[in-house]
Amino acid sequence: MIEFQSLTRAYGAFEAVKPLTLSVPRGEVFGFLGPNGAGKTTTIRMMMGILAPSGGQVLIDGFDCHREATEVKRRVGYLPDNPIFYDFLRGREILQFVAEMHGFSRADAAARAARLLTELGLDDVTEEFAVNYSMGMKKKLGLACALIHDPVVLILDEPINGLDPRASRDVQERLVSAAAKGTTIFVSTHLLDMAEKLCDRVGIIHHGALVATGSLDDVRASAASDGSLEDVFLKITDDAAASAP
Repeated sequence: MIEFQSLTRAYGAFEAVKPLTLSVPRGEVFGFLGPNGAGKTTTIRMMMGILAPSGGQVLIDGFDCHREATEVKRRVGYLPDNPIFYDFLRGREILQFVAEMHGFSRADAAARAARLLTELGLDDVTEEFAVNYSMGMKKKLGLACALIHDPVVLILDEPINGLDPRASRDVQERLVSAAAKGTTIFVSTHLLDMAEKLCDRVGIIHHGALVATGSLDDVRASAASDGSLEDVFLKITDDAAASAP
């Protein structure tokens, strides 16, 4: 469902993302992990057509994310790390607007918006202006925008940052349910305990290079460690830093 083919992004002589080759099959929850500045968000921006690759390509459902960005956006729900909304639109208005932009009728868009606002615990603030939303509320509204058109792929950048424990669990359970129904989920996070519970496979990127990928057992084996994902992550990134030229 997601195919990276030697995807790169350079700024002058600096390679923010080194040639990345990776496949994510339909229905998988794939965790994209790495320290700050490793290249995670740059990769996601190329997946969303926000940045043009310097080389290679990434395909979603067979469509090139740069050259066929419109087709990709029809199939993808995207949640950025810091969702930004028009301050003086209400939550209901924002979600209905997004649904109508995806081609739904006004009545269908309104029904979809009402359902998601209730499911994500925002029904008490549907008429509140977005400027007054907390970070957690904005995160949930952003997730609702990503889900509004029933996408076959979800691309999520730090989806539970800012959420309280109950909301965090609710979101994770929703993602597991979506994956069970065939949705492919590509999630970038620093929360390794969440990744350990949620993801079928993970990839660890460090200084722009993919340094480990596979199931948790696979990455444990590559790190010669039987510890938690946090232990494995720290060992792999330390080893990668020590071996860097």
